[in-house]
Amino acid sequence: MDNIVLEYRDPLFGVMILVALVFTISFLAYSYGIYRERIARKDYRKLSRRFELGKLKEEDYVHLYKTYNLPFDSILLLASSFLHKGDYNKAINVYLTLLEHVKERVKKEELLELLGTTYFKGGFLQRSKDIFLRILKFSPRNKQALNHLLVLNEKLKDFKKAKEITLCLEELNKNVEKDKIYLDALIILNDPIYSYEKRTRLLYDIYKKDNSIQRLFVEYLLQFNKEYFWDHVDEFEAKSFIDLMWYLNFDDINFDKVSKNNFLFELYNAKGYLNDLEHSEDFIFNILILLHKYSKEITATLDFEFTCTSCKHSHPVYDNRCPHCHDILTFEVNHTLSKSLDQATQSLQ
Repeated sequence: MDNIVLEYRDPLFGVMILVALVFTISFLAYSYGIYRERIARKDYRKLSRRFELGKLKEEDYVHLYKTYNLPFDSILLLASSFLHKGDYNKAINVYLTLLEHVKERVKKEELLELLGTTYFKGGFLQRSKDIFLRILKFSPRNKQALNHLLVLNEKLKDFKKAKEITLCLEELNKNVEKDKIYLDALIILNDPIYSYEKRTRLLYDIYKKDNSIQRLFVEYLLQFNKEYFWDHVDEFEAKSFIDLMWYLNFDDINFDKVSKNNFLFELYNAKGYLNDLEHSEDFIFNILILLHKYSKEITATLDFEFTCTSCKHSHPVYDNRCPHCHDILTFEVNHTLSKSLDQATQSLQ
C-alpha cells in the first residue's frame, strides 16, 4: 500500500498528468476556435454576398461594427455608398442605427454631422437644423455646425437668425463680412413693412458700399422699380447680369438709355430688337447680328451658364449661393450660342 502511494506521489507522474491536461484543454480550445472561425466566416460570406447584391440592411452595419470590429471609418465609407446613389433615406437610417450603439463622443459628433448634412441634402431642412443645434449643445465652437445653421436659416427664410450666427462665426475669427452684407440685403428685400421706395433706397446704400449685391439689387429693380433701374443703368455692370437683360420684355426696355450704353446697344442688336450695327467685337453677338441681317429664319439664340468662382463648378441656373460649395454671390455668367427654341423643337419632332 505504501509503494502505491509513493508511486502516485511521484513528481514525474504529476508532470505527465499536468501536460496531458494542458494538451487536452489546448486542443479543445483550438478546436472550438476553429469552429467559431468557420461559423464567423460563413456568416461574413453570407453578409458579403448580401452587400454585393446591394441588400445590406441598416442593422448589418451595426453587426459589422460590433461583431467583426470593422473600423468606424470603414463603416462610414460603406454607408456613404447610399449617398452617392442618392438614397438619402437609407443613409439616414444607417446613421440613426449606428447612433444607438456608438458611445464615444467624437464618433457620435461625427455621426450627427453626417446625419445633419444628409438631412440637408435630402431636403429635410428643419430636421437638419435640429441636428446641428443638438451638436452645438455639447460643442458650441463647432464651425461646421454653425456654417450649416447659417445656410439652413437662410433656406428657411429666417434671415435675422442667420445674421445672428454670423456674429458667432465672427467670434471664432471667420471672415463673414460678405455674409453680413448679403443677409442685410435679404432682410431688406423680405421685410413686409418697407415700401418699394424705401427698399430701393436702403439697397442702394448697401450697393454703394459693396457692389457684391449688384445682381440682387438689379433683380429687385427690374421687378418692382424699372424706372429707377434705367435712371441708374450706367452705375451697373450689365455684362455681369447679361441673362437678365437678354430675357427682359421688349416693352420694359428704355431704348434711349440703351443707345448710350455700348454693351446693351450691342446686346439688343444681337437679339434683333435693334438694327443699327454691322458687327460686334463679341464673336457670338457678331454671329447673331449677321443672322438678323442676312437670314430670314433665325436659328440661333443665346444660352447661359453660371460658373462658381470658388469651386469652379458650372450650373444651368443662377443661385445666390452655390449648391456645391455653398459660397455666396460667386456665380459668373457666360453666354454661348445655341439653337433657338423653335429650331430645337423642330429637331425633336
